Amino acid sequence: MVDVTPRPLAELTTLRTGGTPERMVDARTQDELVDALRFAWATGDDWLVLGGGSNLFVGDDPLEGTVIRVLTRGIERLPSPHEGRARLRVQAGHDWDDLVAHAVAEGLAGLEAMSGIPGTVGAAPVQNIGAYGQEVVRTLVEVDLIDEATGEVSTVPADELGLGFRTSVLKAHYGSVPDRSAVILSATFDLAQVGAQPRPVAGSQLRTALGLAEEGTATLSEIRRRILEIRARKGMVLDAEDPDTWSAGSFFQNAVVSASFARSLPPECPRWPVEPDLDPVLVIPLAAFDGTVPAPETREPDVKVSAAWLIEQAGIRRGFRLAPSRAGLSTKHALALTNRGGASAAELAQLARFIRARVHAEFGLMLQPEPVLVNIEL
Repeated sequence: MVDVTPRPLAELTTLRTGGTPERMVDARTQDELVDALRFAWATGDDWLVLGGGSNLFVGDDPLEGTVIRVLTRGIERLPSPHEGRARLRVQAGHDWDDLVAHAVAEGLAGLEAMSGIPGTVGAAPVQNIGAYGQEVVRTLVEVDLIDEATGEVSTVPADELGLGFRTSVLKAHYGSVPDRSAVILSATFDLAQVGAQPRPVAGSQLRTALGLAEEGTATLSEIRRRILEIRARKGMVLDAEDPDTWSAGSFFQNAVVSASFARSLPPECPRWPVEPDLDPVLVIPLAAFDGTVPAPETREPDVKVSAAWLIEQAGIRRGFRLAPSRAGLSTKHALALTNRGGASAAELAQLARFIRARVHAEFGLMLQPEPVLVNIEL
């Protein structure tokens, strides 16, 4: 690990906010990353791991403690135990979109719809990133991580990470701490070997985005190119010249609500059913077992509803600002809070609070922020 002169996090985050930490460390190898974390934990100082800075909203006051920049890189191809598939083990600091480009070039399917998502590979499982029907949970096999409680490195199967809709046991949700305080060192993905030929496109969300009929086909490279075009039109591909991209992506999560609550929303509100648990585990204590197994409970699956639609229907249009604030909604995408140039974290927080209050007043739903908030509150 290398101590470097601390830089304001406004220079290292895509929202362009954030004060200067007391100490900053660059970790370019896995060993350096492990050493930096163990040192920070041993001292008891506050610490923050920084990858691409694309899922952080940081306050402008100076930060106490140490910021550890994860700069590890590398992709290793491994055999898969499943026929027709291959595995990629990737270092945590590797750029996510570079991984997707590599997989597409190698003819490996499973990540292509997530083209253009900013950030690093180590952050992807924490958020269980996803787009157009693909999610990390569908291809992630395992991660190597280091736990704060023990300082030990271990390999953890994906099914022990609690991966759900934009969440995991590693994520610090707004107002809470993660269930497991640990840092990912590398991640391994199992991908289908499909080559460069056109093939049927699975998933209605992706086919709709690409404008394909149910029997439509496309190559991996065509999917990647068209997804990048779609994201660019929405201001969701980083561009140093475009303030619409100076954001943390979607600032508010699409809300997952009960089916009954969804019915209370206007029928025009876009919604998608959340896949139910089709094989719930029923545990009956032996002392209470009388020889009969109760019928399984039936419940309507939860529903995911569009936060962008709710925001716009609450009267907050794309490009909206609270004058004279330098923070505003993207002119292309109602979910992105953007720094229009020189905006403070306080200005962005003011806009976020206003949007939440308007949506709550109109629809009775409190939107939750998607980025991790550091040194700032809504």
